[in-house]
Formats: sequence, structure tokens, C-alpha cells
Amino acid sequence: MITNQDLDPVRLRQAFGVFPSGVVAVAATVDGRKTGLAASSFTSVSLDPPLVSVSIANTSKTWPDLRRADHLGVTVLAAHHGAVCRRLAGPVEHRFDGVKTQVTDAGAITVDDGLARFDCTIYREVEAGDHTIVLLRLHAVDHAGDEAGGPLVFHRSGFGSLSPYKKKGL
Repeated sequence: MITNQDLDPVRLRQAFGVFPSGVVAVAATVDGRKTGLAASSFTSVSLDPPLVSVSIANTSKTWPDLRRADHLGVTVLAAHHGAVCRRLAGPVEHRFDGVKTQVTDAGAITVDDGLARFDCTIYREVEAGDHTIVLLRLHAVDHAGDEAGGPLVFHRSGFGSLSPYKKKGL
């Protein structure tokens, strides 16, 4: 076990990386252009009211623009979205090149073929060290069936997928 004195950022990132997480796209139309980012810190929070959260690095150059949007789209990316995720983490001006999306009347953008798609508004932001935890209130939801495949998984600083599973009778 390492002590507090040994909690350097490299060792922490390696330790945090052993826990796999899904990946989402967070996107909206801002000032007439598609704006978005990829996040691997998405989680459900509450059913009443319906809330989810994402954690955004305080150094993000995209979040200050995104947070001005009336509505945000959140898409749970599928295993085949690895290239989309890398694009959303790349240069701002090319993040949506070749990415098929849907845009709501309120400006929320979701990625086609996502496993789940949410239309959200910002409910609350909570400062948390070098990140901001953003609580999002859900206004609409759509999700793919079991035949859509599994999620894109971020694990040990790389992308992967879950092994297929078979449902067992209960």
C-alpha cells in the first residue's frame, strides 16, 4: 500500500485506470456550430429527479462553450465508436468531421448509433479538485435494444469492449 506521500499523479492515473468505464459524447450547438467532447466519467445519479453526471477537467477549453448551451446531448458510445471518441478528443475544428449526428430543436446533439441518447440541461456544477462534476437533468431519453452491441470501454488508458454475455433465466 502506498502512503499519502506517494500519491503522485502518474501512480494515481495508473491506479484509477484499472477501473473500466464507459465513454460518452457530450455535445450541443453553440453559436451556430457543433461543439462537443468525450468523457469517461459518466454515471447515473437519480431517478427522481432524473439526473446523470459527468466530470469535466477544469482545463477543458470546450466546457466553457458547452455550458452556455440551452440543452446538451449525451450519447453512450458503442464499441464501434472508438474513432468517434478519438475525434471528439482531437482538434476542436475537426471533432464532428464524418461523425453522423442528430440535433434537437433545443440544440442538443447526439451521435448516431449510440447505445443511449439523452437530452439534458445543467442542473448543478460542483467543484471537485481539478475537475468539475456536472449534474445534468434529463428531459428525453432513447436507447438501443440488446442487438445494438456493447459499450465502448475505457480501461488502462485505452479503448476496448465488453465480452458478449448471455442472459440467464432468473
